[in-house]
Amino acid sequence: MTQKILNTIALACLVAVGFALFCQYFLDMPPCAWCVLQRLILLIIAAVCLLANFFRSGIAKKIFSLITGGLGVCGVLSAWYQYSVASVMFSCDMTFADRFMAKTTSLDAAVPWLFGIYATCMDARAELFGVEYAIWSLLLFAVIVIASLAVLFRKNNTARSMISD
Repeated sequence: MTQKILNTIALACLVAVGFALFCQYFLDMPPCAWCVLQRLILLIIAAVCLLANFFRSGIAKKIFSLITGGLGVCGVLSAWYQYSVASVMFSCDMTFADRFMAKTTSLDAAVPWLFGIYATCMDARAELFGVEYAIWSLLLFAVIVIASLAVLFRKNNTARSMISD
């Protein structure tokens, strides 16, 4: 069950990034620096969750779950900042997300189709069913944190976990 939860988290992260790319390329919604930072966090969470498939130890799974939860908290904070601060700024140039994506990692130049920054945070504001994308992102990250905590605090019944995992 533990690995199923981690795999579900990974799938949700990959679907979210896929949906973001769909919106970018088919609905003409260019991303801002905070959008692409959240894409990166989602992809790292997916990688961590999928990496847990290679470990049988319950302790290793809990470590991967702890890392996932920590990254989820980073995602919650970045989505909250995007919604409450960056999206009302005329430019998110030189905010943490812009500096990290463009200057520290250079991912915006290395993989522009995925991490290219093509809009300001104010211009990138968009809604789905009347709710801003940043809030949807925040909710997804919150669910990831809750699910990773469920894995982290799940009781380990060795006989049952060997059968179900």
